[in-house]
Amino acid sequence: TTTTTTTTTTTQEPQNKMSSRKDFEGDAGAPLPDFNVGAIDVSTVAPAYGIGRSQQQQPDYLDYDQKGRGVVVTMFANTGMSYLLGIGVGGLVGFREGLVHTPSSRFRVKLNSILNHCGRHGSMYGNTAGVVAIMYSLFEGAADHFELDSYTGPLQPASPAFASFMTGATFYSAAGPRVAALAGTIGLGSVGVTYAAYSVLGLPFGYLGYMFF
Repeated sequence: TTTTTTTTTTTQEPQNKMSSRKDFEGDAGAPLPDFNVGAIDVSTVAPAYGIGRSQQQQPDYLDYDQKGRGVVVTMFANTGMSYLLGIGVGGLVGFREGLVHTPSSRFRVKLNSILNHCGRHGSMYGNTAGVVAIMYSLFEGAADHFELDSYTGPLQPASPAFASFMTGATFYSAAGPRVAALAGTIGLGSVGVTYAAYSVLGLPFGYLGYMFF
């Protein structure tokens, strides 16, 4: 009798295992419970995420400047780009001047002459372009601050034109009123030419985001 009972118990265990395997055969496992997420209060579950009770019913507004970048950011961007362009152009001019005015045909003497002229012209062109960019950015920022565009009517863009004229006139003010007026007129004309070129190409004015380009 004892032997028969043991055999019956042994045969039932494999049958139970087989039935449990058949129930979930071809399935990833038991189904997940149904969580009602809509009934969860997020402010009580995760306050560390910055969700407070008082902010749930209020919209979150983002700061937006309709005029774009500020005066300081624009000045730094224009000055850095102008300085790099000035160094590049001055370096090319210095390279040519170094080759032309070298006192000897020896390689070391030529190299020394090229380096001297590149450093001299590069720093001069870079500093000049940087100063012009600072003056232009400040004048343009002042025109935007006082909303000069609203007073000129159809004559647009007013701020870049005003900034270019004032930059040229101020930069050459020490040379006399005639030279200052001529420099301001050249700056104003450069804005007009750029605006006309962008209009022909179908591009918005200030497409590159650098000064009036």
